[in-house]
Amino acid sequence: MLTLPIIQPETAAPAKARKPDWLRVKLPVGPAYANVRRLVDEHKLHTICESGNCPNMGECWGAGTATFMILGNICTRSCSFCAVATGRPSELDLDEPRRVAEAIQLMGVKHAVLTSVNRDELKDRGASVWYETVVQTKQLSPTTTIETLIPDVKANWAALDTMIAGGQEVVSHNMETVGSLYRLVRPQGKYDRSLEQIQRTKQAGKRTKSGIMLGLGETKDEMYQAMDDLVAHGLDILTLGQYLQPTKRHIEVAEFIHPDLFAHYREEGLRRGLKYVESGPLVRSSYHAERHVNVPI
Repeated sequence: MLTLPIIQPETAAPAKARKPDWLRVKLPVGPAYANVRRLVDEHKLHTICESGNCPNMGECWGAGTATFMILGNICTRSCSFCAVATGRPSELDLDEPRRVAEAIQLMGVKHAVLTSVNRDELKDRGASVWYETVVQTKQLSPTTTIETLIPDVKANWAALDTMIAGGQEVVSHNMETVGSLYRLVRPQGKYDRSLEQIQRTKQAGKRTKSGIMLGLGETKDEMYQAMDDLVAHGLDILTLGQYLQPTKRHIEVAEFIHPDLFAHYREEGLRRGLKYVESGPLVRSSYHAERHVNVPI
């Protein structure tokens, strides 16, 4: 049996933060989606797409894209926006790269997105598992393209070098929010450190990507500054989506951003030097990820 770690599913935002109509999604349909759905059910596979209740699951699966989480489901961080359990992980599965690679081959995934929890307790931040997962996936599925959405390595640049050396086409690291909100949203993260991680990834010759959640209380000027900072540090691709509160224990939605403002931010990002911007209320990190491998670097 092939199994992958799961994370806790998202729940709806509280009634006082009622979602507007533009956040409604269509039920997934189509033969490509149905085929992946069948394989997932038959082999008891777990993906971030379904366990995270991603609104774009049907569209992404229909395009042959799926997202997997490695290195367990216990995170050493306690970000106020994220529903993943926080604590001290109890084990490290060194066989996980093989199982993930086999799952991707079994599902016939055309583009795989790999992500993980933070493993700050590990000396190499889990870099060896990252590297082997990419390498073994490429060995079993040489035509499958890969994006790795990697965590903050806490300035362990040797670990970063290992994480991004497996042959993946895109390396992503999410900023999540603007600089002024870091202490509230990412209390164990540092805005400048994440920018440096992106810069070092770009200097290594990689296609770089990041994501920001909107609706946490950021201003337009702060968004413009964030985009300028990302361009200055070598970012190629940016995703912008609406933050949705996972549970009542997490930070509340400050504002539901209108689709027109998302469109404005897309145009601003391109004008300021980003090469590709995905921007919309339902956009998530892996939305249209299969398109991002073709962005020139």
